[in-house]
Amino acid sequence: MKHILVVEDESVIRAALGRLLERNKYTVSEAESVDDATKQYDLANDFDLIISDLRLPGAPGTDIINLSGTTPVLIMTSYASLRSAVDTMKLGAVDYIAKPFDNDELLDTIKGIFSKHTKPQNAQQSSTPSSNTTNPEIEAQNNGIIGQCEEMQTLFKRVNKVAPTDSTVLILGESGTGKELVARAIHESSQRADKPMVSVNCAAIPETLIESELFGHEKGAFTGATAARHGLVEAADGGTLFLDEIGELPLEAQARLLRVLQEGEIRRVGSVQSQKVDVRLVAATHRQLKQLAQSGEFREDLYYRLNVIQLNLPPLRERGSDVVDLAKYFLAKVCEKMSKEQLHFSPESLYAIQQYNWPGNVRELENAIERSVILADHHLITTDLLGIELNEKSNQSRTRQEGKAETDLTLEDYFQNFVLEHQEHMTETELAQRLGISRKCLWERRQRLGIPRQKATSN
Repeated sequence: MKHILVVEDESVIRAALGRLLERNKYTVSEAESVDDATKQYDLANDFDLIISDLRLPGAPGTDIINLSGTTPVLIMTSYASLRSAVDTMKLGAVDYIAKPFDNDELLDTIKGIFSKHTKPQNAQQSSTPSSNTTNPEIEAQNNGIIGQCEEMQTLFKRVNKVAPTDSTVLILGESGTGKELVARAIHESSQRADKPMVSVNCAAIPETLIESELFGHEKGAFTGATAARHGLVEAADGGTLFLDEIGELPLEAQARLLRVLQEGEIRRVGSVQSQKVDVRLVAATHRQLKQLAQSGEFREDLYYRLNVIQLNLPPLRERGSDVVDLAKYFLAKVCEKMSKEQLHFSPESLYAIQQYNWPGNVRELENAIERSVILADHHLITTDLLGIELNEKSNQSRTRQEGKAETDLTLEDYFQNFVLEHQEHMTETELAQRLGISRKCLWERRQRLGIPRQKATSN
């Protein structure tokens, strides 16, 4: 069982995080400061992972990085100080996560860290004859991707071919198909796996801040720039930069990104000097970049620079029996997470899962399974818990309105009504916190439901 140290001065957060990790079969120890941690434990040998807040009484959480030896350190930071976390990546933190964090996002991050740092333990298996044969489907499953259909098998083979190179990759697919999982699979199978992978949702950062966030800025470059800052591109130096929803990137930032690809250098906002960076770029979008380039909404030269290797993720409705494999995987995962006895699908619910159109793709399926586990009174998952009506699936339209009518009207209506009612006087962060979701999830639901983002009246 993996042993994790949580270093957090807020007792409520520390206790909640400890309970979450213990429910997911981790052994947990706690400390309230760097000094407290060093007095109680051998940081370099006692733990498999250290999770530390950035701001602590006394020494900052970054001091643990130098004290932990080869033990990986995951830094927690508030959203307001997210750019400070970028600096921790330069100091050697294995990853960072913004508070308030989504529980599943944190658990997935931890699993990703362990999968990367436990690879040497499997060295003895390399002597077996079967280990010399690459099974792309099995390898991809280790990165959280499941798929037996022909399209997914082709995708796995291409991932295995492109991962060892430094070629730029463009991942295309509808929202919810798992583009970030593919990007992470590429990174973790590359020669850069021991370096950071920095993920950026281009649509989730305000347009006025995107250049500063990506490329950094000098002191005094703009109002509020009280100190020089590294950008996210610098944070990914030596590793992989994943730009999700790159079709939303403003034209000015596109020009700067083009220079990164062409010259391997960046220039911070407000600086007159350029500096070299070594990053492998993986981009993703659900939009048709070629059409955007033809209409002038996306730089044509950048499109051709990005489109070196194109990977296409099929929608769930075109993946045949994969949907059943995914449903069973998510059911086992959710039952384990909630410490529930293993549930099973009724024959009718399995038929419904196969026939339904799944406009929200894998993400919608996972949410439907989680909802059904929560609402289940018995050991069977029935069709009504999934919110699927059998008599309408076969000729269901792919439009957003009909897709919404087919799936969980109650929860979606609540989300839509809450956002429309409160968005004029609440920031995106406040909305996400009240709804109990991440800012990225809030943005994705806005996109799916067609709710335009309003300008916040206050920050």
